[in-house]
Amino acid sequence: MGSMFRSEEVALVQLFLPTAAAYTCVSQLGELGLVEFRDLNASVSAFQRRFVGDVRRCEELEKTFTFLQEQVKQAGLALPTPKERLPAPPPRDLLRIQEETERLAQELQDVRGNQQALRAQLQQLRLHAAVLGQSHGPPVSCSRAGRAGRVCQAPPALTVSLGPQQAAGHADGPSLERTLLLPPSRGPHQDLRVNFVAGAVEPHKAAVLERLLWRACRGFLIASFREAERPLEDPVTGEPTTWVTFLISYWGEQIGQKIRKITDGFHCHVFPFLEQEEARQGALQQLQQQSQELQEVLGETERFLSQVLGRVQQLLPPGQVQVHKMKAVYLALNQCSVSSTHKCLIAEAWCAARDLPALQQALRDSSSEEGMSAVAHRIPCRDMPPTLVRTNRFTASFQGIVDAYGVGRYQEVNPAPYTIVTFPFLFAVMFGDVGHGLLMFLFALAMVLAEDRPAVKAAQNEIWQTFFGGRYLLLLMGLFSVYTGFIYNECFSRATSIFPSGWSVAAMANRSGWSDEFLAQHPLLTLDPNITGVFLGPYPFGIDPVWSLATNHLSFLNSFKMKMSVILGVTHMAFGVLLGVFNHVHFGQTHRLLLETLPELLFLLGLFGYLVFLVVYKWLRVSAADAASAPSILIHFINMFLFSRSATNRPLYGGQEVVQYALVVLALATVPVLLLGTPSYLLLRPRRPRSHAQRPAGPQEDDKAGLLDSPTASEDGWSADEEKAGGQDDEEAELAPSEIFMHQAIHTIEFCLGCISNTASYLRLWALSLAHAQLSEVLWAMVMRVGLGLRREVGVAAVALVPIFAAFAVMTVAILLVMEGLSAFLHALRLHWVEFQNKFYAGTGYKLSPFTFAIQDE
Repeated sequence: MGSMFRSEEVALVQLFLPTAAAYTCVSQLGELGLVEFRDLNASVSAFQRRFVGDVRRCEELEKTFTFLQEQVKQAGLALPTPKERLPAPPPRDLLRIQEETERLAQELQDVRGNQQALRAQLQQLRLHAAVLGQSHGPPVSCSRAGRAGRVCQAPPALTVSLGPQQAAGHADGPSLERTLLLPPSRGPHQDLRVNFVAGAVEPHKAAVLERLLWRACRGFLIASFREAERPLEDPVTGEPTTWVTFLISYWGEQIGQKIRKITDGFHCHVFPFLEQEEARQGALQQLQQQSQELQEVLGETERFLSQVLGRVQQLLPPGQVQVHKMKAVYLALNQCSVSSTHKCLIAEAWCAARDLPALQQALRDSSSEEGMSAVAHRIPCRDMPPTLVRTNRFTASFQGIVDAYGVGRYQEVNPAPYTIVTFPFLFAVMFGDVGHGLLMFLFALAMVLAEDRPAVKAAQNEIWQTFFGGRYLLLLMGLFSVYTGFIYNECFSRATSIFPSGWSVAAMANRSGWSDEFLAQHPLLTLDPNITGVFLGPYPFGIDPVWSLATNHLSFLNSFKMKMSVILGVTHMAFGVLLGVFNHVHFGQTHRLLLETLPELLFLLGLFGYLVFLVVYKWLRVSAADAASAPSILIHFINMFLFSRSATNRPLYGGQEVVQYALVVLALATVPVLLLGTPSYLLLRPRRPRSHAQRPAGPQEDDKAGLLDSPTASEDGWSADEEKAGGQDDEEAELAPSEIFMHQAIHTIEFCLGCISNTASYLRLWALSLAHAQLSEVLWAMVMRVGLGLRREVGVAAVALVPIFAAFAVMTVAILLVMEGLSAFLHALRLHWVEFQNKFYAGTGYKLSPFTFAIQDE
């Protein structure tokens, strides 16, 4: 927990890994997640690095795994989660995994292709059977003339040409469908015969195909389109598909060529058609028999496919994890440089100082089998180390709030521990209500109690993941809201009488001479605390419930919450300035204590701290008897800056004007100190002689443990002074006076103006608290009060209250909990980021991202 107040010490470590044991060492480091590797080959292309071939093999395996995963998902199966953590396989196992995976993928591809081919063949047989079994009948007559009003044409001298009127006129005569188009065997064309084209087409193409055939063939055909009796299974998707069968009769080779080209263009399935009924029935029986045989073969193929998919389910999850880990190891090895003797790899990594012994032990255990020990020792660095703050389930959400503003600089004061208290409290000041806070607390408590359930962790809803990640934050926000709700004495906007009220109406009636006529003429009565016995003392905890009945309730809360907001705001900002002291002491910048922190405190407390003093002093010294003639604090504060006085506004204490003028002069005098103090010191201080630290070029055999455990080895070349841009020490670059003065001028203007604007910004605590209370009151008055005021029988009123209470509950959750809660959360976030953290927190660092296999294991 100590690292929560300041980031941990991080060292730059140089690793010497024997070539034979480099893979094992990096794999073990990935399991432990101790170090963050630095890329020593930044100038080398990714295609020219040492292990690029191994990375490509892993990527090819990942492509194969993707194909297998899609096949399993297409079959509606789920991949199991590995039950245990799998280590990265040794390099020699890569070929075995690759062979097994490729063989399984090829087998699956072949079986899947055979299945689709069998399904397509079965579909063709079923379509052929549907065409032969459909009751088109041999089209030896015109069946479309009467329906479509078209002239059915046959070859010249063989056509029964009927117009629409003639076709209609023969309705009572012989059936048009039985009029023979070809005479039996007479005339010069006795050798001519009618040809047939039968097939199936998709429903959405049938109408277009029919029109195109008619127009292209100029009507010299007879076509019949009918929908199949039952849908057939699609060979690719497996979904049922409806088909339309057709039968076309024509005469002439040219017409037949046109029909065949058109049907091919529409991707129609064309089958041979037999004119004799007996032959068609025999062919239909043969097709049904072939379909049954093909179904048996298809069933065996699908059973074999399920076996192959079962083997894929067993191989794929562990294979994916192992290959991902292997690829990560090779990518890390590509960041290492090769020694001049090509016997070891040299790596540089950031590691927490407390993890250095574990790092050395892991390297020793990983390289012991090869007969050579890997070496790690600490080296100096000039770059700013990364920031490492260890968190747990409770502190992760609060640290996330801080990191969202910016990751702290190395070993800078971490605001997260203080945010654990201040953030829920400032939220609760704006959201104070016992009922609303209790609902939020119970919701968060349910998530906390169920946090270890797999179903809760596996939920993919983004909104749920957001709430679940901040469950402990919501828990404290609800708990603090219950506390401030008791302070405000509000529970769903209703006051509760936990203790007896401090106001006595009986004493007022007995001592003020209220008569019946007075009571009849005055519907509103005023309780005077100056009358003996009316005010018995303050309420033990929170606001007296009698104020909920007063007409000046809002005015009373307005004054109370406004002054409370100013007090909380000035206290919060002063605490932020004081936290900067720890930064200056830790980084050895003692000059900033006198030239920055002290002037900032004098400016802040001399002006706005004095305003808090006036509020508290007036509350303690002015009694109820003097309330009518009490001086105005706001007028005193304005006169303080104007160096004037008001004749009608008497002072609170003797010598008040002298004190106020002295405080203003003192605050103004701190501005030149803030503006010129630090730049002058930095420019006038003596410069240290330059010293260039050399990094070791190889493993040092003498006193390796001493180098590893040296606490200052990685801090010799880095300084945390804010005025050294980019983390460069003044040994490397001369300080530019213009940049120093500009930086300090910006800081001074930001602080001085920020004290005014930030203090005003804390008034949002007052505004949002009143808004939440009034919105809750409006919701109660417009919903629940209407339902409770129904003058009906008990049973009818009880039934009517059910939808009313349901509406009240839904609007309470949607408006007051979700919308108002989100608004208060955002305002509390702004108060911490802008008003609090900018007093001491730079947030210009970067996180330590250790090389770890935790993501692959998940």
